[in-house]
Amino acid sequence: MRLSPSDQHLLGDVLKRVSRSFYLTLAILPRAVRSQIGLAYLLARAADTIADTGDLEDGVRLECLRHLKGQLWGSLPDLAQIKKIQGQVLTQQSNPDERRLLEELEGCFRIYQKFSPSDRSQIAQVLSVLIGGMQFDLHQFPQKTDGEAVRALQAIHDFEYYTYAVAGCVGEFWTKMVCSHLPGFRGWDQSCMIPLGIRYGKGLQMVNILRDLPRDLRNGRCYIPTVLLDQVALAPHQLLDETSVQAFRPLFRKLIQEARDHLDQGWRYTMAIPRMEVRLRLACMWPILIGIRTLQQLSVSPLVLSPNSPIKIARGDVYQIVASTGLTGGCGTVGTAYWGYWRKRII
Repeated sequence: MRLSPSDQHLLGDVLKRVSRSFYLTLAILPRAVRSQIGLAYLLARAADTIADTGDLEDGVRLECLRHLKGQLWGSLPDLAQIKKIQGQVLTQQSNPDERRLLEELEGCFRIYQKFSPSDRSQIAQVLSVLIGGMQFDLHQFPQKTDGEAVRALQAIHDFEYYTYAVAGCVGEFWTKMVCSHLPGFRGWDQSCMIPLGIRYGKGLQMVNILRDLPRDLRNGRCYIPTVLLDQVALAPHQLLDETSVQAFRPLFRKLIQEARDHLDQGWRYTMAIPRMEVRLRLACMWPILIGIRTLQQLSVSPLVLSPNSPIKIARGDVYQIVASTGLTGGCGTVGTAYWGYWRKRII
């Protein structure tokens, strides 16, 4: 597939600006799948930007997401509909990088049309699930009004659906994409590897949920279901009180262990990547090693409900992960040693 200079700019500079630290992973992907996965990420970020534009009414955001999803399944994108989405969202978007991405929506769909029908179908499927997860989020957590209590997911199946829809489905997409394009994966049993890829994504999302809990609570959102909070006799709004941490700790530890179990399966997925597929190995190693390190910090922190002490691994630790695994060419021995060291320190 031939990319024009403007296409390359979108999949290069614009992608780098909106993907933040995840750009390291996207940039090292094998060339055969880099454009497809990069474009899927750009469209997902555009949808996420629409969903997070809080100055828009919920109904407008839901309508824009529905129309954006619809563009993925038509034979050609409806440029008038794209311009309508831009007209509704751009005036309310203050972040310059996300605003630039929305301005480039037509370019994103131009690239999308250059892919094979099979690739377009895979991208449409994963984005439909991701956008469905964003729509679910907006329905579960409508715009907060002054004095309104914290809302929470109600049931375990809500939590399971959400972690699949916003992250787990990406593991499924990556697996199908690499099996379609990379010769080294022709022998992969997708019926075995797709569930592992899904658990990889769900584990990373659980780390995000646990790490971002104090901030989400102050935005009126609690992704920990009430059925679980009932087990420790807590209501969602009580998590705003940092003194609730002792009562919350047994449930938090249980969620840490569940996230660890998902990441264990994600590490199995990573180690199943053929040794010669160095780029893809590294692309999968880096997020999960950062994830297990973050999970370890969460497990020992006494301030998991404090909005003033966010849990985040140091930039130097990220560089160490990238350097040690990169310089050894994605060596499983080196990666597993790091993995095992921090996994054993989760309490």
